[in-house]
Amino acid sequence: MAPRPTLTRERAAWADQLLLLGVDEVGRGPLAGPVVAAAVVFPLGCAALRGLRDSKLLPRAMREKLAARVLTRALAFGVGAASSREIDRLNIRVATALAMRRAIARAIRRGPLPAHRILIDGLPLPEVGYAHDALVDGDALCHSVAAAGVLAKTVRDLLMRRLARRYPGYGWETNVGYGTPDHHAGLLERGPTCHHRRTFAPIAQFTFSL
Repeated sequence: MAPRPTLTRERAAWADQLLLLGVDEVGRGPLAGPVVAAAVVFPLGCAALRGLRDSKLLPRAMREKLAARVLTRALAFGVGAASSREIDRLNIRVATALAMRRAIARAIRRGPLPAHRILIDGLPLPEVGYAHDALVDGDALCHSVAAAGVLAKTVRDLLMRRLARRYPGYGWETNVGYGTPDHHAGLLERGPTCHHRRTFAPIAQFTFSL
């Protein structure tokens, strides 16, 4: 059974008179759409959100309900994105760091936050531009990082469903830009859109006239 995120790392930060700013991203792997990151900080001594898990393990309805609760309970939050064009220009790693940097900056401005510690999911990313710690599988282990993952996925999925209405035929309303059979079929029939990542295979095989 997958582990459930806990407040262990938040409590360690609180013991040092710091808040913990958890950061996670969604959308590194899709063929289309942005990479989206969120940053979430909960108030000192907060209780855990019941049902909070790694966003990938949650059904959509539960994830959206939890995202709404995160917005209500968080002391501050921020969402940032890097577009498909930025991904192509910078590469996915640097674009992910850019999305995280934007999310962190918005959370800090929204506060404004007192002394805090930043914890990102995965491996360290110097390009984030803020001093931070990193935790592999942070969205499965840390409450704030899991909350950020839920928020980021909810925002990105909503964006891709809206784009699906403008660009029908790729199945984005359900695959949210990932390389599923219906997405590949849409590419073969219609070609890529301006929201496809040109440097990602199989998109790179198409000739763009955008």
